[in-house]
Amino acid sequence: MARSTRRRSPARRRLRRLQLRLTAAYTLITVVGLACLSWVVIRTDDRAREDAEYDEMRRRASVAASLVYYEDDRIRLDGLQDDEATTGTPQILVLEKRPDGGPVTVFRGRTAQFAVAAGAIDAMARSAMEVEGPVRAGARDRSGEPVRLLAVPFYHDATDEVAGAAVAVGDPERGAAEHRSLVLSLVVGAGALTALAAVTGHVLSGRSMRPAWQALEQQERLLADAAHELRTPVAVMRGSVEVAAGSPGGALDAHLPRIRRAADRMADVVENLLARGRLEAAVDTIRTEPLRLDQLVEEVCAELPESGPRPRLRLEESVTEADAALVRVAVRNLLDNAVRHGRASDGAELVVTVRGPEVWVADRGPGVDPDRLPELMERFSSPGGGTGIGLSLVRRIAEVHRGKLTVRARPGGGAEFVLRLAPARSRPGRRRGGGPALTIRS
Repeated sequence: MARSTRRRSPARRRLRRLQLRLTAAYTLITVVGLACLSWVVIRTDDRAREDAEYDEMRRRASVAASLVYYEDDRIRLDGLQDDEATTGTPQILVLEKRPDGGPVTVFRGRTAQFAVAAGAIDAMARSAMEVEGPVRAGARDRSGEPVRLLAVPFYHDATDEVAGAAVAVGDPERGAAEHRSLVLSLVVGAGALTALAAVTGHVLSGRSMRPAWQALEQQERLLADAAHELRTPVAVMRGSVEVAAGSPGGALDAHLPRIRRAADRMADVVENLLARGRLEAAVDTIRTEPLRLDQLVEEVCAELPESGPRPRLRLEESVTEADAALVRVAVRNLLDNAVRHGRASDGAELVVTVRGPEVWVADRGPGVDPDRLPELMERFSSPGGGTGIGLSLVRRIAEVHRGKLTVRARPGGGAEFVLRLAPARSRPGRRRGGGPALTIRS
């Protein structure tokens, strides 16, 4: 029930939605960045492929134009027949300018790969002859497929006038397979990087929100502890007041002890909750200082109700470094646990021992299996209507003092809980013996 309530918590849903938004934003930024980068790479590769094709066309056309010469005022093309520049792709055509009109094709490469309209070839040759330099343009063949055209003029040997042009016809699909492979690689790589970015963004957003999750869990635990712990004493006080109000005069005095015990119980619960909130929220550091542990335990035992059992004390002078307020809460919870579950009928049954940095609380209850101690130190796991958070709080206080809480079977029946704290560290300049006695500061 508690787990489903936590899942339905509006605060948890808001945090989850925030994490998803952060993941989506991180992924979207990655997608946009990769898309822009991929577009630049694809565009650059396409332009480089186009420039490489035109460079090859210019080279072949220039070689072809240089092989054309005139002898006795007649054009000679014998140098073109066996040259590699006129074989294969790009295809080379040579057009000669005629005095009576437009250019006429006088040479065509042996490999005729493109059926380009004669008008397009003539237009390119005229353009090159007019500007007396290389010109290039795009066109389409008779089947509608795109082709590239580049023309280079050549000159008459005797007059140095423009005599015609060599036209190269190139294929735009040349190198397209490598270009498509690059595009496919970019798409697959961008997809993989996007997925990785989504997972990474989800993990990083979860880690960045971990303090918020922890704060929310601490708040929920504190509220759950308060609701669980305060319910019983409030019910006792309310029932006592209602019974006293419905009874004839003088009945209130009979119920006052019960109301007082419930009020004391509420005070202990509130102090436990405040101590737990302080430890889990870490609102301040643990204020450790030299502490007479035996004096503190003696004071806590003196605060037990007079109507209850009085423990037998075995106190050795002990100095430790600890937070007195937290240690007081831990000792009180151990005593409360022993009184409630230890079946102590007199002081001989309840023994409290201080030995070094350890506090031993022994009772004559049913005993505790040491293997079950972790389970009993979970919240709301204390049997028999106990505090619910008492032992878990004692364990937490022991941990922040670099100690631990253990339990063992007591000879003759019962259990012995041992709270161990860190021993006092030696300080430079401290006198060995004969020094003033340390007092409790809480």
